[in-house]
Amino acid sequence: MIITKKRDFQKLRENIKDCKSLFLLGCSGCATLCETGGEQQLIEMKEELEALGKEVTGKFVAETGCHVLGTKTELKPFKNIFDKTECIVVMSCGAGIQTAVKLFEDKPVYQTNDTIFLGNMERLQFFDERCSLCGECILDKTGGICPMTACPKGILNGPCGGCKESKCEVNPDIECAWVRIYERMKKLGKLQELRETVIEAKDWSVSLKPRILVAREAKKK
Repeated sequence: MIITKKRDFQKLRENIKDCKSLFLLGCSGCATLCETGGEQQLIEMKEELEALGKEVTGKFVAETGCHVLGTKTELKPFKNIFDKTECIVVMSCGAGIQTAVKLFEDKPVYQTNDTIFLGNMERLQFFDERCSLCGECILDKTGGICPMTACPKGILNGPCGGCKESKCEVNPDIECAWVRIYERMKKLGKLQELRETVIEAKDWSVSLKPRILVAREAKKK
């Protein structure tokens, strides 16, 4: 899931200083789980904006904010409302914000959140980063633990010389990624496989931005 955190409200206040009316758009997916763009957060934001004298013409939590066509369909009932709305305030991740940019070409779009990382929710409101979106996954060689992300140095073949008592040199509060990988492979009975594996330097050409994937074409390959 995409992890977001609420920005300082003053930033939004500055962005919308010339807008008298606005529409709030949230997301029922990641932003709701992060409590940065669910129904309750939209209600609270509406109250804050109205306290500033702004007119909130409407609010809606999209099923999947990053789904452009899906969100477009969901927002059709609000068409008349958008005609009298000056700007769109999006309470989701960067992808959701850019969905709104695509759908509202004639209106300014402003965000309430900062997009932090791609991660997992270990438990309620506890998120940790798991993937660096490098475009060339090596999890099958490292016991399902990504050294690109779990290691602050992104080392691909074994721990650095700074590992001490299984702890990371850069951040002593976390366990060395390669110690975790070793212990995992040992538990799986695959240490020999790990010893024989040499991970080649990353091919960064596969992650040149912006990237596009047409899934139906990929399936044919």
